Amino acid sequence: MTETAHAPRPAAHAAVPAANARAGENEEIYYWLNVDQLEQRWQDGPNVVHWDLEGFVGTDTNRVWYRSEGDMRTNGPSGGDFQAQLLYSRHILPFWDFQVGVARDETFGSGTDHQRTRAMIGLEGLAPYWFEVEPAIFIGDGGDVAARFTTTMDLYLTQRLIAQPRFEINAATKDATDFGIESGVSNVELGLRLRYEVWREFAPYVGVSWIRELGATEDLARDRGEEYRVLSFVLGVRLWF
Repeated sequence: MTETAHAPRPAAHAAVPAANARAGENEEIYYWLNVDQLEQRWQDGPNVVHWDLEGFVGTDTNRVWYRSEGDMRTNGPSGGDFQAQLLYSRHILPFWDFQVGVARDETFGSGTDHQRTRAMIGLEGLAPYWFEVEPAIFIGDGGDVAARFTTTMDLYLTQRLIAQPRFEINAATKDATDFGIESGVSNVELGLRLRYEVWREFAPYVGVSWIRELGATEDLARDRGEEYRVLSFVLGVRLWF
């Protein structure tokens, strides 16, 4: 998994269905759950099941978010990795939210169990031309600082058929060899998924994902005999409630 890569989150700025709302004293309280990616990835090395989900509860101004993303190997040695986030989100500008909270990373498998908890500060919003962008900074012990930038866009080919390109890049100031990361720009990910919205809440998709380790992180992967560039073909479904 990349440095907690994350998929597009259009509903963060879109209207939540009225059925998911209840009246509050000052503002309505909403809740929402989105399984943005639930997919099988066929790739070089072990294949994986990948998930990326999120949800929130709160008002239009203040929300509490939960997010989880991870991979679990479906062949070869058992194991995987994931990240969970718990965030407070504050609406600060039209289409822009400021977020702060904690992120928990874990790897699991034969002799590879590692955990770390870091503070997280980020933004989430819509840039011109409806690019959804998510810059984030992770702050750990001993001056460990990492940064991630993710952008996605929905391209409507028809009212139901949607192409979604995705770009992500990660960097770190210190080595985190337990998590396969070295200092510097560590990796880049490009993806393209084509989904068909049977209903707005249910959309199967196919796509491709390409992850490339860079710099010292690539050298670390080579030394360990691991793949440092992975092309995946994906089949999955997107759900939200």
